[in-house]
Amino acid sequence: MIEMSNITKNYLMGEKGEKGEKEEKKVEALRGVSLNINEGEFVSIMGASGSGKSTLLSIIGCLDVPTSGTYLFEGQEVSILSDDELSRLRNEKIGFVFQAFHLLPRFSALENVEIPLIYKRVPSDERKERAKACLEQVGLGHRIGHAPSELSGGEQQRVAIARALVNSPRLILADEPTGNLDSTSAQEVMDLLSLLNREKKITIVIITHNPQVAERTTRVYHLQDGQFINEGN
Repeated sequence: MIEMSNITKNYLMGEKGEKGEKEEKKVEALRGVSLNINEGEFVSIMGASGSGKSTLLSIIGCLDVPTSGTYLFEGQEVSILSDDELSRLRNEKIGFVFQAFHLLPRFSALENVEIPLIYKRVPSDERKERAKACLEQVGLGHRIGHAPSELSGGEQQRVAIARALVNSPRLILADEPTGNLDSTSAQEVMDLLSLLNREKKITIVIITHNPQVAERTTRVYHLQDGQFINEGN
C-alpha cells in the first residue's frame, strides 16, 4: 500500500545573522527515509519530539509533499497528483485521528462525524445514517446528540475515530491518539484501533512516543533526527 524510497523533507527557516540581517537556514526534517507498509498492517512510528514523526505522517497522508524521493500509494506516484487529486485521495482513502481530537465544539457527535460526507456532497439522510452507524461501531450510539463538551476525552477520541471511519478508508493515520487521555481511556482507544485493524482489515499507522502504545502494533519503526534507526520489527 505504502512504498517510500529515500524521502527527504527540507524547510527554510528565517533567522538573524551576526550583523542582524535575516538569513535562511535549511532544516532537514527527513533525511532519506524509506518505508514499506502492506495492506492490513498495524504499524507504529516512534521518536522523540523533533525527530520528524509528524512531518512523515503528513507526507504519508498526502497533506504535504517530500522535497525529494518517491512515494507510491497503492502503486500510484503521489508527486504527480494535482491538489484536487490529492484532496480526493485523502477524502476517499485516508482517515485521520489527532491527539487534540479536532471536533467542532458547537456540533453534536453526529454532526462532527458527518463532516467528511458533506465535502463529498452525500445527501443528508444518507450522511446521518452512515454517521450514526459509525458512532454505533465505536460504542457511542447512545451519545449521538451530545456536544464534545458533554463527552469525556476518551469519548471525544472515539467520535474522532468514527469521523475517520465514515468514508470507509483503506488507511487510518493516528497522530498520538492517546496523548490527551488517561490510561483507561487510552487502553480503550487502542483496543478499538486493534479491533478495526483485525476485523475490518484497515491499515493503521500510529505516531507515538509511548512504548505501551507501540507494543500493541505488529511492527515498530524508530525515527531519530529524520532517519530510521531500525527497519521495523
